[in-house]
Amino acid sequence: MFYSLPLEDTATVATLRKQFGKKLRAIRKRHNRTQEQFAELLDISVDFLSLIERGLNAPSFESIESFSITLGIPVRDFFDFSPDPQPKP
Repeated sequence: MFYSLPLEDTATVATLRKQFGKKLRAIRKRHNRTQEQFAELLDISVDFLSLIERGLNAPSFESIESFSITLGIPVRDFFDFSPDPQPKP
């Protein structure tokens, strides 16, 4: 049986993809890596990383687990969408 998400749930999924992409971009920048370097580290294509960061695509749970292991950060950190503290000048 095929299940279709209601429109309001679809918007939530799109928002989640965008938030996840912003978070992954912030993590990449904290590691001082270009997209090319980060994609190589995570063993994904630069195109796929770009799609994720722009919220147009999302990695699988298995990929997120692999990112977590590679980067040495808990999976939950990828889903902590609270604003990162700003560095003091």
